[in-house]
Amino acid sequence: MQPTLDQRFADAMGQLLGPDFPTDIGLAVSGGGDSMAMLYLAHNWTHRWGVRLWVVTVDHGLRADSAAEAAMVARTSAMLGWPHATLRWQWDGAGNKMDAARRARLDLIGRWCGTLRHVLMAHNADDVAETFVMRLARGSGVDGLSAMAAQREIAGGDAGPLDITGARPPARHPEEAPGFTVVRPCMDMARDDLRHYLRVLRGEWVEDPSNDDPAYDRARVRAARDVMAGVGLTPDTLTATARRMARARDALRGLAAQHWDASGHEDRRTGTVRLARGGFAAAPRDTQMRLLAAALQYVASADYRPREDALEAVLDRLLAGGAGTLHGCALRTDPDSLLILREAQAITTTETRVGDGRLWDRRWRVFHKDFRGLPIRALGDEGWRLLPAPRAAAAPPHATAITLPAIWDNGRPVACDALDLGPGDTTRLCPQGRLGMDLRQFLVSH
Repeated sequence: MQPTLDQRFADAMGQLLGPDFPTDIGLAVSGGGDSMAMLYLAHNWTHRWGVRLWVVTVDHGLRADSAAEAAMVARTSAMLGWPHATLRWQWDGAGNKMDAARRARLDLIGRWCGTLRHVLMAHNADDVAETFVMRLARGSGVDGLSAMAAQREIAGGDAGPLDITGARPPARHPEEAPGFTVVRPCMDMARDDLRHYLRVLRGEWVEDPSNDDPAYDRARVRAARDVMAGVGLTPDTLTATARRMARARDALRGLAAQHWDASGHEDRRTGTVRLARGGFAAAPRDTQMRLLAAALQYVASADYRPREDALEAVLDRLLAGGAGTLHGCALRTDPDSLLILREAQAITTTETRVGDGRLWDRRWRVFHKDFRGLPIRALGDEGWRLLPAPRAAAAPPHATAITLPAIWDNGRPVACDALDLGPGDTTRLCPQGRLGMDLRQFLVSH
């Protein structure tokens, strides 16, 4: 006899977060059928485990009914006895609308979640199958065709302002690393099963009109579902293939990690990455691409890896002994190594001050009680010229030094750890917003 959906949810939560569950967990609930079913599943699960839920809805403001949908989630949460928050966002019209909305959702939840370390999201088996087809149509490789992970680390960025109504979890300590883990306990559940669960419980949900709008890739894939099933491309088949691709991806990541161990070096004082040129050149092409993409994304603390065509082009230049810029990084070669460092022109951080709890350039946490309130800026050419001559002689290379965070006072840099300026221990590298994550850990998880 097949287990009930409640039992399958409990089993998934045990595998993902057990056996010592956190005391508090967030739930991202849009009001659609998948996420509303997850809300009820999580509510029923807490009766046994005593976990406190915090429900959050991001109102993207892209449809006239979005505020009413968020209010519906708030009512349901209150009925079930859980605190709820609505986070509002407005699209600035730049870039791809749906991609901007996805990024905003994660960013806003990261600002909201405070001490919460885990946020449940309701991606399901149909999502996995649809994503596989969409990426296949774009010519994706192993990584793109792999099933989404059941858990994903989300880097924390600046603790910026929020347009919020409702409850907010307690704030974390200013020096505690921001970020959270997306947890997907419904990955093995079909969309129809989740909606049937809601119908049995007489729960509310809303249907997003974009789900049937042929302007969107996902809607077109859903419309072709019966046609694909007629030639054997059922959701179960597509999902199984995506999971096999995920195993292949993990194996390739492991191979790249072995090459990193043999030929890579990360300088956490300057935030630069160096790869031994001989070992890198001898690696398989896929491994070269993985190492380079991870280094670029890591050094720039970017949300996504660079595009494949641009990555291949700069890789060819490096293997030929050249240089280039990509993804907010500068790339250099010397006889022995490849160097990946932050590109000075790409540092566009707004002014940050010591002690305000925000990351500088999305990857440096700068703090010192004696400098509280002073501005943090890149050392730059101006700061480089103001360094005492002996310090400049012992400093990292100019191209690296000018990208480093410095504390300024009265127009002069007063602290920059990598240049031994100031009291020391004022700066900590937090790539991808996580304390302690080194490039190897990033390589095997992204």
